[in-house]
Amino acid sequence: MSIILRFRSKDGMFRISSNLNDDFLITLEQVLPILQQKSPSIDLQSISISDKPNVKGQLANSLCGKSIQELGFKNGDLLFVSYELEEGAGDSSEVPAGAALSSSTTAATNHHVSINPIQVPSSGPLKSIKQLPIDDELEKQDGLIKRPLTKFCQHGVKGMCEYCSPLPPWDKDYRKEQNIKHMSFHSYLKEIDQTKNNKFNNSSYIAPLDEPNFKINLHCPSGTHKPYPRGICSKCQPNAITLQLQKFRMVDHVEFSDSLIMNQFIDVWRHTGVQRFGYLYGRYEAFDKVPLGIKAVVEAIYEPPQHGELDGITLLPWDNEAEVDAIANELGLYKVGITFTDLTDSGLKDGTVLCKRHKDSYFLSNLEILMASKFQIKYPNATKFSSSGQFSSKFVTCVISGGLQGQIEPRSYQVSIEGEALVKADIITGSTQPSQIYVNGTNETRYVPDIQYSKLNEYNLEIKTNAKPTFPVEFLLVSLTDSFPLNPQPLFNNEANSIFVIENREFMGDLQNLQTCSKYLNSNFNQSSLFNFHFLVYLFKLNILGPHELKLLIKIVKDKDESDYIQLIESPGWMTLLTIVEQSS
Repeated sequence: MSIILRFRSKDGMFRISSNLNDDFLITLEQVLPILQQKSPSIDLQSISISDKPNVKGQLANSLCGKSIQELGFKNGDLLFVSYELEEGAGDSSEVPAGAALSSSTTAATNHHVSINPIQVPSSGPLKSIKQLPIDDELEKQDGLIKRPLTKFCQHGVKGMCEYCSPLPPWDKDYRKEQNIKHMSFHSYLKEIDQTKNNKFNNSSYIAPLDEPNFKINLHCPSGTHKPYPRGICSKCQPNAITLQLQKFRMVDHVEFSDSLIMNQFIDVWRHTGVQRFGYLYGRYEAFDKVPLGIKAVVEAIYEPPQHGELDGITLLPWDNEAEVDAIANELGLYKVGITFTDLTDSGLKDGTVLCKRHKDSYFLSNLEILMASKFQIKYPNATKFSSSGQFSSKFVTCVISGGLQGQIEPRSYQVSIEGEALVKADIITGSTQPSQIYVNGTNETRYVPDIQYSKLNEYNLEIKTNAKPTFPVEFLLVSLTDSFPLNPQPLFNNEANSIFVIENREFMGDLQNLQTCSKYLNSNFNQSSLFNFHFLVYLFKLNILGPHELKLLIKIVKDKDESDYIQLIESPGWMTLLTIVEQSS
């Protein structure tokens, strides 16, 4: 619901259009350019707001993180603004502003937003946020969907009409025709950005992205009661939640750069029957099958310390995670997701496996949903188009299980942004039914509002159903497509003669030690043998090569220059490596 808020400062009075559910930061972003127009040297940290005259009031930055409704502002309210000028810019310019809002109006720590030119832009996105290269690339594109001339077009080749003009990347009819279930993240971003910043011709910029927050505010802005659980009111408790299937996805596709990557990973189950877990290292690229789409390209699967069982996996402490991440980063790679197997032999002795995950059971279990959510929260997506500097995550979860025909196949998913918010607020947990997720009860540290989910009944009518005590996990799930390229061009060489013992497989008798290193170096070793992520990590771990040689090693993999390879194998560090390896064999 839109309302009008009136503001009075020493420079005069003005009106701002606001939405009751919007963060106060959005309103403040409209106030700032008006103040700065009159007083360019305003100290943004000093801005105070009150609802009564003659009192300085509360610092504006302490109100950010709460909605207009939560702060108790109503249509037509008059707010008094006071501020000081930056040091050296002139005398203090304070307007007596109203009775101070209660000191308890300060937002929770994780919602506090400093008022400064970087955190609160008045004319555009947050310039200081370092996005991924793919986001910078797609941000510059309009994503318009071109259409050919039709029989209805009454113009020449260079003309354009309603029948052939380009469509916006979020066009529903186009997605329906192309069987695209979810719009891409950048299509979604451009659609809501147009609504917030173009449709009403706003004079100031409004960050289009906003993450849901289902936590109770332990610092109620009303100041009329003690903090929860000793007191509660409509201003500090979260609003009722209506879960809906997410219409966009942060990543559209997962591409394994070479099928051998996955085959080597699945070999653990083939040889032992136990399940396996791995981190997907790769990068994000444009995906041309979807307007402004993104794909995660997987170049390697790293297997951390773990204990595999027939029906599950227990992860163990991973001491060299930071080192593995650093090596990957040097190669232009980073964690893009996780993968794990859930395979059971069919018993038919024909190589087929049981199909356990389908529309009548589940695609990800409730515990897997929680796990995926926690990984997504750990690896947030940086964006300039959110007031917090982040929005959801590009981290994917890939489960390798049985298909409808008994084949082994990967299936990739993400948890919705509402699912992430439910996990952050500790509202959901696992249940005995894998396809249902349990809603926690309210206690002294957690407040759970009313939760409903929308679904179509047998008459194709949308109805709302109470989500307590459990609701289907599908309402938190976003499905991705996945594939292998027709013409693989992987960063690493995954052929048989370049396979080095994969880490943390000691239980299979596969040991990464000097003996296996000697065997690898003496088995038709050449430049391409260095293009192996597991071998690179092992060489770094040995700590035999010097800094210059390690940098050269990375350069060889990235540039594939033979002269660099010759320089490496003739270096003192490489000679030392060969000597140590020979003595161990």
